Amino acid sequence: MNTRFKNGRVLLLKDEKKREYELIYGDLYVKDDTIQYIGDPKELDGETAALKIDREIDAADCVLIPGFKNAHTHTAMTFGRSLADDRPLQSWLFDAIFPREALLTADDCYWLNILGIMEYVSGGVTSNFDMYFFPPTDAKASVDTGFRTVQTSGLNNFGGSVELLEENYNIVNEMSDLTSFIIGFHAEYTTSLELMEGVAGLAAKYKSPVFLHNSETKKEVMECGQRWGKTPTELTDSLGMYEYGGGGYHCVWLSDEDIKIFKKRGLYVVTNPSSNIKLASGIADVKRILDEGISLAIGTDGPASNNALDMFREMFLASALSKVKYMDAAVVDSSEIFYAATTSGARCMGLENCDRLSVGKKADIAMIDMNRPNMQPEINFVKNLVYAGAKDDVKLTMVNGKVLYEDGRFDIGFDPKEVYARAGAVVERLRNI
Repeated sequence: MNTRFKNGRVLLLKDEKKREYELIYGDLYVKDDTIQYIGDPKELDGETAALKIDREIDAADCVLIPGFKNAHTHTAMTFGRSLADDRPLQSWLFDAIFPREALLTADDCYWLNILGIMEYVSGGVTSNFDMYFFPPTDAKASVDTGFRTVQTSGLNNFGGSVELLEENYNIVNEMSDLTSFIIGFHAEYTTSLELMEGVAGLAAKYKSPVFLHNSETKKEVMECGQRWGKTPTELTDSLGMYEYGGGGYHCVWLSDEDIKIFKKRGLYVVTNPSSNIKLASGIADVKRILDEGISLAIGTDGPASNNALDMFREMFLASALSKVKYMDAAVVDSSEIFYAATTSGARCMGLENCDRLSVGKKADIAMIDMNRPNMQPEINFVKNLVYAGAKDDVKLTMVNGKVLYEDGRFDIGFDPKEVYARAGAVVERLRNI
């Protein structure tokens, strides 16, 4: 399907090094799943002018932006939203979440994923970096709805194997252009040395990056030191996991040596501010991460610990918490945060083909309604998005050239009422165990 967005404005990355953006008035043409043209409709090239347009979308009073990349989440944990709140991480995880997760079926996760995908697209998210059970089933939920998902393994001592990880890696990477898989495991504190060595071996075999929960809590780092005499970053690096890059989720308690390893290996820090403050894990040092030249991405974490899949909230907190941490309102500019939530997040996930709005990139687009009180006055658009933006400002979300959400309606091939009912049935079964 070929689409023309007309009468609107487009947010372009003007200077990547300086994180400078510009708004241009113009049309955006999508051919099938790819952006074909951005600019003045009076200056169309011959190929674009001859393009048969199936649908024109009036973008008046709107701005087209690259879709947000939720760079760390556990989508099917929608079953745990508000189920086990107000507990510290270890109690929340081991006493409330793990016992219920052990009862989840692949069919459960299919519907729980679709519920999460609905939340993503209604908030302008066009892809996620997911870690959960049943990767082929989770990937099928994305394919069936038209959403883009990158997955990594949640392998740990409680479930899975290196052999199954490898099988899922190959299945998901071959399933669809909407699905991909990167090597990973849950965390050092849940995973045996033998399994971690197996993960490192797979990463070497497939030349894959490796991702894991890393240094989320002070207790995690302390106990890892007691076990191994190393931090989680030092341990995993010593096992040869990062020959092809990768990164860590959370990274709240990185040491000076950890920072050196992240820089040396070109690793990504994926910060999850809402989850970290809700579970009282701490505040990641985003300022230092950026000052050290380490690549930053942003994720929500799962909807059981957040409890929302809302990238607007994450952007605000990633900047605002840094200002409080340093007691300096000038640290961590909004443009760095928006870049992390879009371009850097895409690259963290291996999605260089949809990291910004540009000709030849995939048409993963969110349309922001400027005709809203919180988006006025129009002094600085990016600052408005980061500090005042909200999911309600998202008028439309397109993934891979297909509109999945528009004006409160979903076009994902499923009736929302059925999705809510299916997810609700899972929760009822698990609630009182």
